Amino acid sequence: MTIRHLKIFVTVIDCKTMRKASEKLYISQPAVSQAISELEKYYGVKVFERLSQRLYITEEGKLLLSSARYIIDSFEKMEEEILDASLKLQIRIGGSVSIGTNLLIDLINKLEEQVPGIDVRVTINNTSKIEEMICNNDLDIAIVEGLVKSNEIIQQPVNDDELVIIVGKSHQFWDEKEINLSQLENRVVISREQGSSDRNQFEQFLSEHNVNVNKKWYCTNTEAIKNIVIAGKGMAIISKMLVEKEIKDNTLRVLPIKDIKIERQNKLIYHKNKYISPQMKEFMDICLNKKYHDVIL
Repeated sequence: MTIRHLKIFVTVIDCKTMRKASEKLYISQPAVSQAISELEKYYGVKVFERLSQRLYITEEGKLLLSSARYIIDSFEKMEEEILDASLKLQIRIGGSVSIGTNLLIDLINKLEEQVPGIDVRVTINNTSKIEEMICNNDLDIAIVEGLVKSNEIIQQPVNDDELVIIVGKSHQFWDEKEINLSQLENRVVISREQGSSDRNQFEQFLSEHNVNVNKKWYCTNTEAIKNIVIAGKGMAIISKMLVEKEIKDNTLRVLPIKDIKIERQNKLIYHKNKYISPQMKEFMDICLNKKYHDVIL
């Protein structure tokens, strides 16, 4: 039983004869007759009585007719909605906090310029949450910094980034040209939330060097972290590209650690089984275009 059988059945009812139904549907009369026979055989009932070369709908046929009209109408509405959706250029883009605060808006502006009318939906969260959303198909594509654990995800490097320690003017290390790693022992650190690659990479680095810090503040918001550090409540580790303005304004300072530089890659990520739509391909090309990076980074 198919939607075609039901459409032929309803058309025969509306046209009152199989000949007129065949003309309306642009198929042969035998094809109409065969479809009605198959329908009757499938359900084991007669939907028409054939008397004196005229068709009369049976009680079983009337029962089928009410449902058939509803099913056909629902099917046609579904097709219309799906076809309309296929014509809409929508893309769901994710970004980790550092990326979303700095890099992503320029990339999206370029995408909207390249693809007029595109509907861009953006989610900013920590790296682990963005990774989860990619795996669950809640996002089409994303750019994150730091570690991505799932082997279901394809990763392509976009650009390099550096993590730095920042302090405010009232911090005792403000005037230090550089410090030794051991001087971080028991210092107050403003920490990102669990799942943040900033926090994970920093904590992993400290753990490897047996350095313990005093994590008294936990923040999900980058601006809040900067403000807390400016207020002298501790130091923080953060993407260097997020504090360029504050460094220029001399409200925050990067504190060099002797012989230590913490670098990472920002990566374009998407699920390995994801269908690469034209709008995704365009975004990927923009993200991986070295010439364009030189302009915006």
